[in-house]
Amino acid sequence: MAQAGDKDLGGYFAALSASKYMLLTTFRRDGRTVATPVHIVVEADKVFFRTWDVSGKAKRLRNSPTVEVAPCSIRGHSRGATVRARAVLLDGGASEEAARALARKHPVLHGRLIPWYHRRRGWTTQQYRVDPP
Repeated sequence: MAQAGDKDLGGYFAALSASKYMLLTTFRRDGRTVATPVHIVVEADKVFFRTWDVSGKAKRLRNSPTVEVAPCSIRGHSRGATVRARAVLLDGGASEEAARALARKHPVLHGRLIPWYHRRRGWTTQQYRVDPP
């Protein structure tokens, strides 16, 4: 069984365990895809990312939680196999856990800058967990 600090998932999302970024592909209503690189954190068997409530990505995820994910570079160049997954919007304690995990991995960016910027713009920060389909 994986422990909280383990980086080797050995399972469905094993390719993401060593990556800082994930290419998140969401689907528009007409079926066209939109690929976006996002920061991720992998803890035990969980993969987390965040966005804000009025982003196009969040709107597409509200319409269809089905996504495709792959490890990638900061510029969105895929660095591994793409797998189907499901993005789950977190709330309450689970959302706070994901926010803390992102802040631990990216202390300046996700610990301070992104939350500050979202508050300043009046956006609600949303944390998501990526699950197998």
